[in-house]
Amino acid sequence: MTFEALGLHPLIQKALADIHYDKPTPVQEKAIPAGIEGKDLLVSSQTGSGKTAAFMLPALHRFASVPFEKSDKKTFNQKRQAARAKGEKVRYEPAHPKMLVLTPTRELAMQIVQSSEDYSAYLKHFRTVAILGGMPYPKQMQLLAKNPEILVATPGRLIDHMHSGKIRFDQLEILVLDEADRMLDMGFIDDIETIIAATPETRQTMLFSATLDGIVGNMARKITRDPELIHIHSVASRHENIDQMIHFVDDLPHKNRLLDHLLHDRSLDQALVFTATKRDADIVADRLAIAGFSAAALHGDMPQGARNRTLTKLRRGQVKILVATDVAARGIDIPNITHVVNYDLPKFPEDYVHRIGRTGRAGRHGLAISLVNHNDNNNVRKIERFTKQSIPVNVIEGFEPKLSFKAAPSKRKPSGWKPGSKRNASPKFSQRGFGKPAAARKDGAGRSRGQGRSGEGRRAAESHR
Repeated sequence: MTFEALGLHPLIQKALADIHYDKPTPVQEKAIPAGIEGKDLLVSSQTGSGKTAAFMLPALHRFASVPFEKSDKKTFNQKRQAARAKGEKVRYEPAHPKMLVLTPTRELAMQIVQSSEDYSAYLKHFRTVAILGGMPYPKQMQLLAKNPEILVATPGRLIDHMHSGKIRFDQLEILVLDEADRMLDMGFIDDIETIIAATPETRQTMLFSATLDGIVGNMARKITRDPELIHIHSVASRHENIDQMIHFVDDLPHKNRLLDHLLHDRSLDQALVFTATKRDADIVADRLAIAGFSAAALHGDMPQGARNRTLTKLRRGQVKILVATDVAARGIDIPNITHVVNYDLPKFPEDYVHRIGRTGRAGRHGLAISLVNHNDNNNVRKIERFTKQSIPVNVIEGFEPKLSFKAAPSKRKPSGWKPGSKRNASPKFSQRGFGKPAAARKDGAGRSRGQGRSGEGRRAAESHR
């Protein structure tokens, strides 16, 4: 299958060839033809499957196939120039986008804008802009004054501009909810319902989510008309090209020493280290930088300019170790990430799948390592039940945990791990029966400090308002 066979506009095909998009992914093969036909779509697909092109390409094809009318923009530009010539204050008229893409995070929104610009490189009259929390208001007003055809936004900041009359959706043709499950997890459901209520009922709606169950499914049925259902891999995809393993740690010093050792792996190109809180992201990144690693933190409390600079350095390879929270890392697509380390286990099994999906992109091989306190066994069991996989336990000479547990040997062994691993000590987690800690525990030696850090607040931390 080729993009030409999907019937895309020739100018879009030319742009895809320039960026070496030669073959559509499975989700693109199914979503693009249906999107071109104008059908509503409900798509369940894993991270890294090519969802952005799946909704952006049929939309661009639709716009490119309609003759472009310049009159509205020309009139508006003339009004601006006349006001400036008279020394009057420029009045910003409401923007009337034809397409709206809602995303949970700023990073994902910027990634979508970049992809849209790549795909529409030969459609010169098209503008795609992002309206995000953390971006200066004057800058946003300048972007909206251009009356862009495509608007990418996080829900909180978009609501602000709607209430102030800066954006109207009476001409909206296409609505996309990208990573809808994540937006609902972050508490955006009221904002999303408000935004949808302001759009025409005649719109085409495309919803992309890791799962279409529960609250996401209920909302999807309300906002779509006779949608086409597309399922490409479940969220619990086995990630066959990613080796997963667990390292048990006794306490925080043990965890930090083991992390340093793992990050010295010669096969490491770039790594993403996940922490439970923003404070821990800063602490771990600072400690790694002092230890000589090229490390940086990424989280929601950072100014947008600092976040953009960090991501730029990561994409250029100037930062090798990115320490981030779940929400901040959403949407990051760096093909050179070879290692993902769960410094803290996530609260939800779905987040584990999204985390490890940051490596092994585009068919490459990846390694996902979880540093687990012995008291965290219930979380690991939840992850194993959700992914329908057992995660092998690995032990490295010189970094053995002092706390003991009963274990049955595992037949599964990670295939890509070299640095001093004791592969024979790889029990299946689901087969392990945890007994009492070793005697060293009784007299205080090796006492675990626990990892009772709570995950960052979804709505409060990343509202993007």
